[in-house]
Amino acid sequence: MESWLVFFVILAALAIVMQAGVLFVIYQQVRRMNERTAQPLAEFYAKMNPILSRLHVLLEDTQRISSIVADAAEITHLARTQAQKVDRVFSEAADRLHMQLVHADQILTGTLESIDEAGSKLRRAIWGPVQHASAFVKGVKVGLDFFRSSRRPSERSGEHSDEGLFI
Repeated sequence: MESWLVFFVILAALAIVMQAGVLFVIYQQVRRMNERTAQPLAEFYAKMNPILSRLHVLLEDTQRISSIVADAAEITHLARTQAQKVDRVFSEAADRLHMQLVHADQILTGTLESIDEAGSKLRRAIWGPVQHASAFVKGVKVGLDFFRSSRRPSERSGEHSDEGLFI
């Protein structure tokens, strides 16, 4: 049995040495592959770093722009609300002014109608008797003229004849 034990120990030692050799070969292959990929990766990182830094700056700018847009949206909302309030106030003021103007128009129309009616009554009250008196005076004058002309026909005819003598 001891011989078998030595045989298995030697076999195990050979297997361990072979595994160590295989692991060493794998290590060498990984190291060469690492050396081959290290240079392209370094170049890739060298090219990607400026892009990533620009992307980072762009992302920060986008966040600022997003904040500005949010502020602008809020300002627009507030401005719209204020404009609606101002519109409501002006509409109410315009309605009140319109109502006051209609009321003033009614008052002025009533006043002018009253003045017109008073003027008509005054005209009838004053001008009617004045016209009657004027007609009476004209009638008296015509009557007096008629009586004068029938009394003095010779004087009147002489006056007309004398007028032609003066030059």
